[in-house]
Amino acid sequence: MKILIVGAGGVGGYFGARLVQSGADITFLLREARYSKIQKDGLVVETPDETFTVKPKVITKDKLKPEYDLIVLAPKSFDFEDAIHSIAGASSKGVFLPFLNGLDHIHQLDDKFGIDRVLGGVAQISATISASGAVKQLTNLHALTVGHRSPGNEAIARNFFSLCEKATFDCLYSENIEQSLWDKWVFLASLAGITTLCRDHIGKICATKWGIECANGMFNESCAIAKANGFSISESAQKRSLEMLANVHSSHAASMLRDLAQGNKTEHDHVLGQLIERGVKHGVPCSLLKIAHTHLAVEQGNRD
Repeated sequence: MKILIVGAGGVGGYFGARLVQSGADITFLLREARYSKIQKDGLVVETPDETFTVKPKVITKDKLKPEYDLIVLAPKSFDFEDAIHSIAGASSKGVFLPFLNGLDHIHQLDDKFGIDRVLGGVAQISATISASGAVKQLTNLHALTVGHRSPGNEAIARNFFSLCEKATFDCLYSENIEQSLWDKWVFLASLAGITTLCRDHIGKICATKWGIECANGMFNESCAIAKANGFSISESAQKRSLEMLANVHSSHAASMLRDLAQGNKTEHDHVLGQLIERGVKHGVPCSLLKIAHTHLAVEQGNRD
Protein backbone atom coordinates (compact mmCIF):
# COMPACT_ATOMS: atom_id res chain seq x y z
CA MET A 1 0.00 0.00 0.00
CA LYS A 2 1.40 3.40 -1.04
CA ILE A 3 0.51 6.07 1.52
CA LEU A 4 0.77 9.84 1.18
CA ILE A 5 0.76 11.84 4.42
CA VAL A 6 -0.01 15.52 3.99
CA GLY A 7 2.41 17.40 6.24
CA ALA A 8 4.78 16.26 8.97
CA GLY A 9 3.41 17.98 12.04
CA GLY A 10 2.54 16.58 15.44
CA VAL A 11 0.04 14.00 14.17
CA GLY A 12 1.19 13.19 10.65
CA GLY A 13 4.87 13.46 11.48
CA TYR A 14 4.75 11.26 14.57
CA PHE A 15 2.54 8.44 13.32
CA GLY A 16 4.08 8.61 9.85
CA ALA A 17 7.58 8.23 11.31
CA ARG A 18 6.48 5.23 13.36
CA LEU A 19 4.97 3.65 10.23
CA VAL A 20 8.22 4.27 8.33
CA GLN A 21 10.08 2.52 11.16
CA SER A 22 7.85 -0.53 10.73
CA GLY A 23 8.45 -0.72 6.98
CA ALA A 24 5.33 0.95 5.56
CA ASP A 25 5.57 2.73 2.19
CA ILE A 26 5.14 6.33 3.33
CA THR A 27 5.67 9.58 1.43
CA PHE A 28 5.29 12.97 3.12
CA LEU A 29 3.85 15.88 1.13
CA LEU A 30 5.65 18.98 2.40
CA ARG A 31 6.04 22.69 1.81
CA GLU A 32 9.40 23.75 0.36
CA ALA A 33 11.10 24.74 3.63
CA ARG A 34 10.01 21.58 5.48
CA TYR A 35 10.88 19.50 2.41
CA SER A 36 14.47 20.85 2.35
CA LYS A 37 14.87 20.42 6.12
CA ILE A 38 13.74 16.78 6.18
CA GLN A 39 15.63 15.90 3.01
CA LYS A 40 18.81 17.21 4.64
CA ASP A 41 18.42 16.09 8.26
CA GLY A 42 15.69 13.45 8.18
CA LEU A 43 12.52 13.55 10.25
CA VAL A 44 13.53 13.78 13.91
CA VAL A 45 11.08 12.60 16.57
CA GLU A 46 11.59 13.30 20.26
CA THR A 47 9.56 11.23 22.71
CA PRO A 48 9.58 11.04 26.52
CA ASP A 49 11.69 7.86 26.18
CA GLU A 50 13.87 8.31 23.10
CA THR A 51 14.88 10.43 20.14
CA PHE A 52 15.01 8.83 16.70
CA THR A 53 15.40 9.90 13.09
CA VAL A 54 13.90 8.40 9.95
CA LYS A 55 14.75 9.20 6.36
CA PRO A 56 11.35 9.12 4.66
CA LYS A 57 10.37 9.77 1.07
CA VAL A 58 9.29 13.39 0.66
CA ILE A 59 7.63 15.31 -2.15
CA THR A 60 6.28 18.78 -2.94
CA LYS A 61 2.86 19.41 -4.44
CA ASP A 62 4.17 20.23 -7.94
CA LYS A 63 5.58 16.70 -8.25
CA LEU A 64 2.45 14.82 -7.15
CA LYS A 65 0.89 12.12 -9.29
CA PRO A 66 -2.25 10.02 -8.69
CA GLU A 67 -0.34 6.97 -7.47
CA TYR A 68 -1.29 6.61 -3.81
CA ASP A 69 -3.72 4.11 -2.33
CA LEU A 70 -4.29 6.12 0.85
CA ILE A 71 -4.00 9.86 1.48
CA VAL A 72 -3.74 10.81 5.15
CA LEU A 73 -4.85 14.33 6.07
CA ALA A 74 -3.72 15.65 9.45
CA PRO A 75 -3.47 19.45 9.30
CA LYS A 76 -5.00 21.86 11.75
CA SER A 77 -8.68 22.13 10.91
CA PHE A 78 -8.33 25.75 9.75
CA ASP A 79 -5.74 24.58 7.17
CA PHE A 80 -8.06 21.96 5.67
CA GLU A 81 -8.84 23.90 2.48
CA ASP A 82 -5.13 24.49 1.82
CA ALA A 83 -4.45 20.78 2.36
CA ILE A 84 -7.12 19.80 -0.17
CA HIS A 85 -5.69 22.26 -2.69
CA SER A 86 -2.16 20.90 -2.15
CA ILE A 87 -3.13 17.32 -3.07
CA ALA A 88 -4.80 18.23 -6.37
CA GLY A 89 -2.16 16.32 -8.33
CA ALA A 90 -2.85 13.08 -6.43
CA SER A 91 -6.53 13.30 -5.53
CA SER A 92 -8.02 11.51 -8.54
CA LYS A 93 -6.93 8.18 -7.02
CA GLY A 94 -6.98 6.66 -3.58
CA VAL A 95 -8.96 6.81 -0.35
CA PHE A 96 -8.76 9.65 2.17
CA LEU A 97 -8.14 9.21 5.89
CA PRO A 98 -8.60 12.51 7.76
CA PHE A 99 -7.39 13.06 11.32
CA LEU A 100 -8.91 16.48 12.04
CA ASN A 101 -11.02 17.93 14.80
CA GLY A 102 -14.72 18.59 14.26
CA LEU A 103 -16.85 16.85 11.64
CA ASP A 104 -17.55 19.33 8.86
CA HIS A 105 -14.43 18.26 6.96
CA ILE A 106 -15.81 14.69 6.67
CA HIS A 107 -18.94 15.92 4.92
CA GLN A 108 -16.90 18.21 2.68
CA LEU A 109 -14.76 15.25 1.61
CA ASP A 110 -17.90 13.15 1.03
CA ASP A 111 -19.35 15.87 -1.17
CA LYS A 112 -16.15 16.24 -3.18
CA PHE A 113 -15.00 12.63 -3.52
CA GLY A 114 -17.89 10.39 -2.39
CA ILE A 115 -18.27 8.44 0.85
CA ASP A 116 -16.59 5.33 -0.62
CA ARG A 117 -13.35 7.31 -0.74
CA VAL A 118 -13.48 8.69 2.82
CA LEU A 119 -12.53 6.72 5.93
CA GLY A 120 -12.84 7.87 9.53
CA GLY A 121 -9.98 8.28 11.97
CA VAL A 122 -9.22 9.50 15.47
CA ALA A 123 -5.70 10.46 16.54
CA GLN A 124 -4.83 10.73 20.23
CA ILE A 125 -1.48 12.34 20.90
CA SER A 126 -0.07 15.45 22.49
CA ALA A 127 2.70 16.63 20.19
CA THR A 128 4.18 19.77 18.72
CA ILE A 129 7.01 20.94 16.48
CA SER A 130 10.10 22.08 18.40
CA ALA A 131 12.22 25.09 17.50
CA SER A 132 14.67 22.73 15.76
CA GLY A 133 11.90 21.27 13.57
CA ALA A 134 11.65 17.97 15.42
CA VAL A 135 8.29 16.35 16.17
CA LYS A 136 8.09 16.43 19.96
CA GLN A 137 5.76 13.97 21.69
CA LEU A 138 4.80 15.54 25.03
CA THR A 139 3.25 12.53 26.81
CA ASN A 140 3.25 8.77 26.34
CA LEU A 141 -0.22 8.79 24.76
CA HIS A 142 -0.02 7.74 21.09
CA ALA A 143 -3.04 5.98 19.60
CA LEU A 144 -4.90 5.80 16.31
CA THR A 145 -8.46 4.60 15.81
CA VAL A 146 -9.55 3.91 12.24
CA GLY A 147 -12.62 2.45 10.58
CA HIS A 148 -14.59 2.17 7.37
CA ARG A 149 -17.60 4.36 6.63
CA SER A 150 -18.98 2.29 3.76
CA PRO A 151 -18.58 -1.31 2.52
CA GLY A 152 -16.61 0.12 -0.40
CA ASN A 153 -13.69 1.23 1.75
CA GLU A 154 -13.60 -1.50 4.41
CA ALA A 155 -10.79 -3.47 2.76
CA ILE A 156 -8.36 -0.58 2.62
CA ALA A 157 -9.28 0.50 6.15
CA ARG A 158 -8.44 -2.97 7.48
CA ASN A 159 -5.24 -3.11 5.42
CA PHE A 160 -4.10 0.17 6.92
CA PHE A 161 -4.98 -1.05 10.39
CA SER A 162 -2.78 -4.12 9.77
CA LEU A 163 0.12 -1.76 9.06
CA CYS A 164 -0.60 0.14 12.26
CA GLU A 165 -0.50 -3.08 14.27
CA LYS A 166 3.14 -3.53 13.19
CA ALA A 167 4.11 -0.05 14.40
CA THR A 168 5.03 0.96 17.94
CA PHE A 169 1.90 2.92 18.82
CA ASP A 170 -1.50 1.86 20.09
CA CYS A 171 -4.23 1.26 17.53
CA LEU A 172 -7.86 0.23 17.44
CA TYR A 173 -10.22 -0.73 14.64
CA SER A 174 -13.67 0.76 15.15
CA GLU A 175 -16.69 -1.01 13.68
CA ASN A 176 -18.61 2.26 14.23
CA ILE A 177 -16.13 5.00 13.43
CA GLU A 178 -18.82 7.68 13.28
CA GLN A 179 -19.57 7.02 16.96
CA SER A 180 -15.85 7.02 17.76
CA LEU A 181 -15.53 10.44 16.14
CA TRP A 182 -18.37 11.78 18.30
CA ASP A 183 -16.91 10.18 21.45
CA LYS A 184 -13.65 12.04 20.91
CA TRP A 185 -15.34 15.28 19.90
CA VAL A 186 -17.51 15.44 23.01
CA PHE A 187 -14.52 14.93 25.30
CA LEU A 188 -12.23 17.27 23.39
CA ALA A 189 -14.78 20.08 23.28
CA SER A 190 -15.27 19.80 27.05
CA LEU A 191 -11.53 19.67 27.74
CA ALA A 192 -10.71 22.53 25.36
CA GLY A 193 -13.62 24.62 26.59
CA ILE A 194 -12.82 24.41 30.29
CA THR A 195 -9.01 24.61 30.05
CA THR A 196 -8.96 27.59 27.67
CA LEU A 197 -11.66 29.41 29.63
CA CYS A 198 -9.78 28.92 32.91
CA ARG A 199 -6.34 29.07 31.26
CA ASP A 200 -4.93 26.16 33.22
CA HIS A 201 -4.85 22.38 33.39
CA ILE A 202 -7.56 20.09 34.71
CA GLY A 203 -5.95 19.52 38.11
CA LYS A 204 -5.91 23.19 39.04
CA ILE A 205 -9.43 23.72 37.75
CA CYS A 206 -10.82 20.77 39.69
CA ALA A 207 -9.09 21.90 42.88
CA THR A 208 -11.33 24.98 42.99
CA LYS A 209 -14.74 25.03 44.64
CA TRP A 210 -16.82 24.89 41.46
CA GLY A 211 -14.27 23.54 38.98
CA ILE A 212 -15.53 19.96 38.72
CA GLU A 213 -19.13 21.16 38.46
CA CYS A 214 -18.21 23.48 35.58
CA ALA A 215 -16.22 20.81 33.74
CA ASN A 216 -19.04 18.30 34.19
CA GLY A 217 -21.56 20.86 33.02
CA MET A 218 -19.65 21.45 29.80
CA PHE A 219 -19.38 17.71 29.24
CA ASN A 220 -23.09 17.18 29.88
CA GLU A 221 -23.95 19.85 27.32
CA SER A 222 -21.67 18.14 24.78
CA CYS A 223 -23.24 14.74 25.48
CA ALA A 224 -26.73 16.19 25.02
CA ILE A 225 -25.72 17.58 21.62
CA ALA A 226 -24.32 14.20 20.57
CA LYS A 227 -27.53 12.47 21.64
CA ALA A 228 -29.70 14.95 19.75
CA ASN A 229 -27.67 14.20 16.62
CA GLY A 230 -28.14 10.44 16.97
CA PHE A 231 -24.80 9.57 18.59
CA SER A 232 -25.44 8.98 22.29
CA ILE A 233 -22.25 8.60 24.30
CA SER A 234 -22.19 5.23 26.09
CA GLU A 235 -22.13 5.05 29.88
CA SER A 236 -18.63 3.55 29.82
CA ALA A 237 -17.30 6.31 27.56
CA GLN A 238 -18.92 8.95 29.75
CA LYS A 239 -17.39 7.40 32.86
CA ARG A 240 -13.88 7.44 31.34
CA SER A 241 -14.24 11.04 30.23
CA LEU A 242 -15.65 12.28 33.52
CA GLU A 243 -12.85 10.60 35.45
CA MET A 244 -10.32 12.55 33.38
CA LEU A 245 -12.24 15.81 33.63
CA ALA A 246 -12.55 15.55 37.42
CA ASN A 247 -9.00 14.45 38.28
CA VAL A 248 -7.49 16.93 40.75
CA HIS A 249 -4.05 15.36 40.18
CA SER A 250 -4.13 15.74 36.39
CA SER A 251 -1.83 18.08 34.46
CA HIS A 252 -3.86 17.42 31.30
CA ALA A 253 -4.95 20.33 29.12
CA ALA A 254 -6.10 20.67 25.53
CA SER A 255 -3.50 21.61 22.91
CA MET A 256 -5.79 24.56 22.20
CA LEU A 257 -4.68 26.07 25.51
CA ARG A 258 -1.05 25.86 24.36
CA ASP A 259 -1.98 27.54 21.07
CA LEU A 260 -3.88 30.25 22.93
CA ALA A 261 -1.01 30.91 25.34
CA GLN A 262 1.51 31.10 22.50
CA GLY A 263 -0.60 33.50 20.48
CA ASN A 264 -1.28 30.98 17.73
CA LYS A 265 -4.48 30.48 15.77
CA THR A 266 -6.92 28.13 17.52
CA GLU A 267 -9.47 25.58 16.31
CA HIS A 268 -12.29 27.00 18.42
CA ASP A 269 -14.70 27.24 15.49
CA HIS A 270 -14.10 23.58 14.59
CA VAL A 271 -13.99 22.02 18.05
CA LEU A 272 -16.55 24.21 19.81
CA GLY A 273 -18.35 26.21 17.12
CA GLN A 274 -19.37 23.26 14.94
CA LEU A 275 -20.61 21.39 18.01
CA ILE A 276 -22.62 24.38 19.25
CA GLU A 277 -24.22 24.81 15.81
CA ARG A 278 -25.40 21.20 15.95
CA GLY A 279 -26.82 21.85 19.41
CA VAL A 280 -28.62 25.03 18.38
CA LYS A 281 -30.13 23.23 15.41
CA HIS A 282 -31.80 20.75 17.78
CA GLY A 283 -32.64 23.23 20.53
CA VAL A 284 -30.08 21.87 23.01
CA PRO A 285 -29.09 24.39 25.73
CA CYS A 286 -25.31 24.88 25.69
CA SER A 287 -24.54 28.18 27.43
CA LEU A 288 -21.25 26.98 28.94
CA LEU A 289 -19.93 25.89 25.55
CA LYS A 290 -21.07 29.21 24.08
CA ILE A 291 -19.18 31.13 26.78
CA ALA A 292 -16.01 29.13 26.05
CA HIS A 293 -16.35 29.72 22.30
CA THR A 294 -17.08 33.43 22.78
CA HIS A 295 -13.98 33.84 24.96
CA LEU A 296 -11.77 32.28 22.28
CA ALA A 297 -13.43 34.24 19.47
CA VAL A 298 -12.73 37.50 21.34
CA GLU A 299 -9.12 36.48 22.02
CA GLN A 300 -8.55 35.63 18.36
CA GLY A 301 -10.25 38.83 17.22
CA ASN A 302 -7.96 40.91 19.40
CA ARG A 303 -4.93 39.35 17.73
CA ASP A 304 -6.09 39.65 14.11
